[in-house]
Amino acid sequence: MAESDNFVDRETERQRLAANFSALANTIIVSPRRWGKSSLVHRVATDLASDKRLRICQTDLFNVRSEADFYAHLATGVMRATMSKWDDWVEAAGRFLGHLRPRVTISPDPTQTISLDIDWQEAAKDPDEVLDLVEKIAQSKDLRVVVCIDEFQTIADFDDPTAFQRKLRSHWQQHQHVCYCLYGSKRHMLLDVFSNPEQPFYRFGDVMVLGKIDNAIWGDFIVSRFAATGKSITTELGCQIAALVDNHSYYTQQLAQQVWFRTAKTCQPEAIGTAWDDLTDQLGLVFAGLADSLSARQVSFLKAVLDGRKALSGQAALKLYNLGTSANVSRIQKALLDRDIIDIDASGVQFLDPVFRHWLSTRYFA
Repeated sequence: MAESDNFVDRETERQRLAANFSALANTIIVSPRRWGKSSLVHRVATDLASDKRLRICQTDLFNVRSEADFYAHLATGVMRATMSKWDDWVEAAGRFLGHLRPRVTISPDPTQTISLDIDWQEAAKDPDEVLDLVEKIAQSKDLRVVVCIDEFQTIADFDDPTAFQRKLRSHWQQHQHVCYCLYGSKRHMLLDVFSNPEQPFYRFGDVMVLGKIDNAIWGDFIVSRFAATGKSITTELGCQIAALVDNHSYYTQQLAQQVWFRTAKTCQPEAIGTAWDDLTDQLGLVFAGLADSLSARQVSFLKAVLDGRKALSGQAALKLYNLGTSANVSRIQKALLDRDIIDIDASGVQFLDPVFRHWLSTRYFA
């Protein structure tokens, strides 16, 4: 997560998200993995920290696998965001979750000094108290609360996810002192959840689709970060670093750091080439495992994309790359989409990971 001086641009998005938080407007943030969604939310939360009547709860569903786990994460996150003292935890637990017989304990884990103990499996049978917990706390303490949930697409793996989404929306849309900011790394899944009229969360809130940060902005940022440490790099070379990784937020920062390590005082072009090769090789073992997990036709499909083929279901491409039938191409695309290897936009099929694409092109297929 990029913080403080490492946070880059996103001025328009910051203003829009801050306005939504202040107005308690639900927001959905959509972009591929590692494009800066979590960093944006965290930065806006920091920007608004001076508003003592506004509390921002941030929770992550990355390791959540069931409704019971969801309720545990949600309730604990809400309590942490709205309660600062042991007495507050005890009073709120008894007042708002009394039916569930909660226990508040001090944990030896320094990152979780107070924890909430409930039979979450039992809570899942009658979740009303948990789902309305944040609204009741906000009302009682005269607060406005923003609940930010990362990796929201994880709920698609729950038993009967559509029914679960209906349950969530039926409660959340009634809340007057709370809004929700939902985001995650599965771009195509989230777009379906929030843009499909047949889904319970259709038109739930303001959908923000994050684009890539402009190359020129990356160039200026890299120059400034080098200068802050007594080193120098030209804007042209800063832009070149970002361009190598298609202005991908995570990889631009990572590659720039590798170049910085290889710069004594003034960056030379050779340092960029060396850093780019080293970064690709460092990730090679991970990429090799990923490639080995794909079927032969999935690998052939990726080769066709690398070769710039557009009509992937056309007879010429099917024959040249041994892709089978056009129906098989559709299945391949879906499988690669589900695994976050590719994305599909108006310009066609794109690799989500620019370093993986470079590794395939220069190492695997070479």
